[in-house]
Amino acid sequence: MRAVVQRVSKASVTVDEKKVSEIGLGLLVLLGIEDEDNEMDINWLSNKIANLRIFNDANNVMNHSVQDVNGDAIVVSQFTLHAATKKGNRPSYIKASKPDVAIPLYEKFVQRMEQDLGKKVGTGIFGADMKVDLLNDGPVTIIIDTKNKE
Repeated sequence: MRAVVQRVSKASVTVDEKKVSEIGLGLLVLLGIEDEDNEMDINWLSNKIANLRIFNDANNVMNHSVQDVNGDAIVVSQFTLHAATKKGNRPSYIKASKPDVAIPLYEKFVQRMEQDLGKKVGTGIFGADMKVDLLNDGPVTIIIDTKNKE
C-alpha cells in the first residue's frame, strides 16, 4: 500500500461537477493499492497517518498530529501511485490492483482511518474521474509505502 499524504489548509473532491467531499485543515491522502496488500498494511498505514506529527505547535515546530489539531481527512484512491516507469515513456500499472481486489481494501482502509481518527473521513468515488482541489499547507507532502517502511 502506498500513500501520498499532504497537509492541507483545505481540500475537496468533485465528480461530475458535484462536490463529494470537502475539508478544511487536515490531510489529503492519495492511496494506491497492490494485490499483496492486506489487513496488516491497512492497520499499520492508517495508524502511521493518524499519528504523523506534521502539524505545527505553538513554536512553529511540526509536533502535532491531525488528531491533535482536530483536523479532518479525505482518502482518494489512486492506482497511478503504483506506476512503473523503468522502461519506455508510458507508465505500466501492472502492480496496481484491479477493482475487485482494490475496492474492498480501500473501503477497509477508510473504515480503519475513521476508527483511528474518531470521526468520518471524506472519500472520492472509486474509479471515477475525480477533480481534486487542495491548498497544500507548507507545502508538506509525505510518501509512505508499507512495503518499504523507512
